[in-house]
Amino acid sequence: MRAVLQRATRASVHVGDERVGEVGPGLVILLGVGRDDDDAVTDGLARRVTELRIFADAEGRTNRSILDVRGEVLVVSQFTLYADTSRGRRPGFTDAAPPALAERLYERFAGQLRELGIRRVAMGAFGAEMAVELVNEGPFTVWLDTDAKSSAGIRT
Repeated sequence: MRAVLQRATRASVHVGDERVGEVGPGLVILLGVGRDDDDAVTDGLARRVTELRIFADAEGRTNRSILDVRGEVLVVSQFTLYADTSRGRRPGFTDAAPPALAERLYERFAGQLRELGIRRVAMGAFGAEMAVELVNEGPFTVWLDTDAKSSAGIRT
Protein backbone atom coordinates (compact mmCIF):
# COMPACT_ATOMS: atom_id res chain seq x y z
CA MET A 1 0.00 0.00 0.00
CA ARG A 2 0.99 3.55 -0.57
CA ALA A 3 -0.39 6.46 1.40
CA VAL A 4 0.18 10.17 1.12
CA LEU A 5 -0.68 11.84 4.43
CA GLN A 6 -1.33 15.56 4.37
CA ARG A 7 -1.88 17.43 7.60
CA ALA A 8 -4.92 19.64 7.02
CA THR A 9 -6.95 22.24 8.86
CA ARG A 10 -9.99 21.20 6.80
CA ALA A 11 -10.79 19.12 3.76
CA SER A 12 -13.70 17.92 1.66
CA VAL A 13 -14.36 15.69 -1.32
CA HIS A 14 -17.07 16.17 -3.95
CA VAL A 15 -18.48 13.95 -6.66
CA GLY A 16 -20.10 16.31 -9.11
CA ASP A 17 -22.07 18.81 -7.07
CA GLU A 18 -22.43 16.48 -4.07
CA ARG A 19 -20.13 16.71 -1.07
CA VAL A 20 -19.54 13.09 -0.06
CA GLY A 21 -17.11 13.71 2.80
CA GLU A 22 -15.54 16.44 4.88
CA VAL A 23 -13.37 16.78 7.95
CA GLY A 24 -11.98 19.43 10.23
CA PRO A 25 -8.41 19.48 11.54
CA GLY A 26 -6.51 16.25 10.99
CA LEU A 27 -5.32 14.32 7.94
CA VAL A 28 -6.16 13.77 4.32
CA ILE A 29 -4.94 10.33 3.27
CA LEU A 30 -4.62 9.46 -0.40
CA LEU A 31 -4.53 5.66 -0.40
CA GLY A 32 -3.26 3.38 -3.15
CA VAL A 33 -3.72 -0.36 -2.88
CA GLY A 34 -1.22 -2.68 -4.56
CA ARG A 35 -2.03 -6.01 -6.15
CA ASP A 36 -0.12 -7.96 -3.46
CA ASP A 37 -1.69 -6.16 -0.47
CA ASP A 38 -3.81 -8.02 2.07
CA ASP A 39 -5.62 -7.57 5.38
CA ALA A 40 -2.44 -7.70 7.46
CA VAL A 41 -0.75 -4.98 5.39
CA THR A 42 -3.89 -2.85 5.60
CA ASP A 43 -4.17 -3.21 9.37
CA GLY A 44 -0.46 -2.48 9.84
CA LEU A 45 -0.65 0.69 7.78
CA ALA A 46 -3.72 1.91 9.69
CA ARG A 47 -1.88 1.30 12.96
CA ARG A 48 1.19 3.14 11.65
CA VAL A 49 -0.91 6.13 10.58
CA THR A 50 -2.56 6.44 13.99
CA GLU A 51 0.77 6.18 15.85
CA LEU A 52 2.86 8.44 13.60
CA ARG A 53 3.89 11.57 15.49
CA ILE A 54 3.40 14.32 12.93
CA PHE A 55 1.46 16.93 14.89
CA ALA A 56 3.03 19.70 16.94
CA ASP A 57 3.17 19.68 20.73
CA ALA A 58 3.16 22.82 22.92
CA GLU A 59 6.82 23.45 22.01
CA GLY A 60 6.17 23.14 18.28
CA ARG A 61 7.87 19.74 17.93
CA THR A 62 6.20 16.96 16.00
CA ASN A 63 5.56 14.76 19.03
CA ARG A 64 1.81 14.11 18.80
CA SER A 65 -0.19 11.58 16.82
CA ILE A 66 -3.57 11.98 15.16
CA LEU A 67 -5.03 10.24 18.22
CA ASP A 68 -3.28 12.66 20.59
CA VAL A 69 -4.76 15.69 18.83
CA ARG A 70 -8.17 14.05 18.39
CA GLY A 71 -7.96 14.79 14.68
CA GLU A 72 -10.26 13.71 11.89
CA VAL A 73 -9.31 11.81 8.73
CA LEU A 74 -10.49 11.99 5.13
CA VAL A 75 -9.48 8.87 3.16
CA VAL A 76 -9.52 9.04 -0.64
CA SER A 77 -8.76 6.03 -2.83
CA GLN A 78 -6.08 6.85 -5.40
CA PHE A 79 -4.83 4.00 -7.58
CA THR A 80 -2.61 6.46 -9.45
CA LEU A 81 -0.12 6.24 -6.58
CA TYR A 82 0.93 3.03 -8.35
CA ALA A 83 1.67 4.78 -11.66
CA ASP A 84 4.69 3.35 -13.45
CA THR A 85 6.23 6.10 -15.56
CA SER A 86 9.45 4.27 -16.43
CA ARG A 87 8.48 3.66 -20.07
CA GLY A 88 6.93 5.87 -22.66
CA ARG A 89 4.69 8.83 -22.00
CA ARG A 90 1.62 7.05 -20.64
CA PRO A 91 1.73 5.72 -17.07
CA GLY A 92 1.00 2.05 -16.49
CA PHE A 93 -0.96 0.79 -13.49
CA THR A 94 -0.28 -2.97 -13.48
CA ASP A 95 0.98 -2.83 -9.87
CA ALA A 96 -2.32 -1.38 -8.62
CA ALA A 97 -4.81 -3.83 -7.13
CA PRO A 98 -7.82 -4.91 -9.18
CA PRO A 99 -10.92 -2.86 -8.26
CA ALA A 100 -12.62 -5.52 -6.10
CA LEU A 101 -9.55 -6.01 -3.90
CA ALA A 102 -8.74 -2.31 -3.81
CA GLU A 103 -12.24 -1.34 -2.70
CA ARG A 104 -12.35 -4.02 0.00
CA LEU A 105 -8.99 -2.97 1.45
CA TYR A 106 -9.82 0.74 1.16
CA GLU A 107 -12.99 0.13 3.19
CA ARG A 108 -11.05 -2.02 5.66
CA PHE A 109 -8.39 0.70 6.10
CA ALA A 110 -11.03 3.30 6.98
CA GLY A 111 -12.71 0.83 9.33
CA GLN A 112 -9.42 0.11 11.07
CA LEU A 113 -8.83 3.83 11.62
CA ARG A 114 -12.23 3.99 13.33
CA GLU A 115 -11.47 0.92 15.45
CA LEU A 116 -8.12 2.39 16.47
CA GLY A 117 -9.85 5.46 17.88
CA ILE A 118 -10.09 8.10 15.15
CA ARG A 119 -13.24 9.95 16.15
CA ARG A 120 -14.30 10.87 12.62
CA VAL A 121 -13.31 9.14 9.39
CA ALA A 122 -14.82 10.44 6.15
CA MET A 123 -14.28 8.83 2.77
CA GLY A 124 -14.33 9.65 -0.89
CA ALA A 125 -16.37 7.64 -3.39
CA PHE A 126 -14.39 4.62 -4.57
CA GLY A 127 -13.83 4.62 -8.33
CA ALA A 128 -15.47 8.00 -8.91
CA GLU A 129 -14.03 11.18 -10.40
CA MET A 130 -13.66 13.38 -7.34
CA ALA A 131 -12.66 16.91 -6.47
CA VAL A 132 -10.63 16.98 -3.26
CA GLU A 133 -10.18 20.31 -1.50
CA LEU A 134 -7.89 20.79 1.45
CA VAL A 135 -6.04 23.40 3.39
CA ASN A 136 -2.64 21.77 3.92
CA GLU A 137 -1.29 22.74 7.32
CA GLY A 138 2.42 23.40 7.40
CA PRO A 139 2.52 22.28 4.61
CA PHE A 140 3.27 18.89 6.07
CA THR A 141 3.08 15.87 3.78
CA VAL A 142 4.39 12.34 4.41
CA TRP A 143 4.53 9.38 2.02
CA LEU A 144 4.28 5.83 3.39
CA ASP A 145 4.96 2.75 1.29
CA THR A 146 4.50 -0.66 2.87
CA ASP A 147 7.18 -2.12 0.58
CA ALA A 148 9.79 0.56 1.33
CA LYS A 149 12.49 0.08 3.96
CA SER A 150 11.68 3.54 5.29
CA SER A 151 8.30 2.21 6.36
CA ALA A 152 9.80 -0.69 8.36
CA GLY A 153 7.36 -2.43 10.62
CA ILE A 154 4.29 -2.01 8.41
CA ARG A 155 4.41 -5.26 6.44
CA THR A 156 3.66 -8.27 8.62
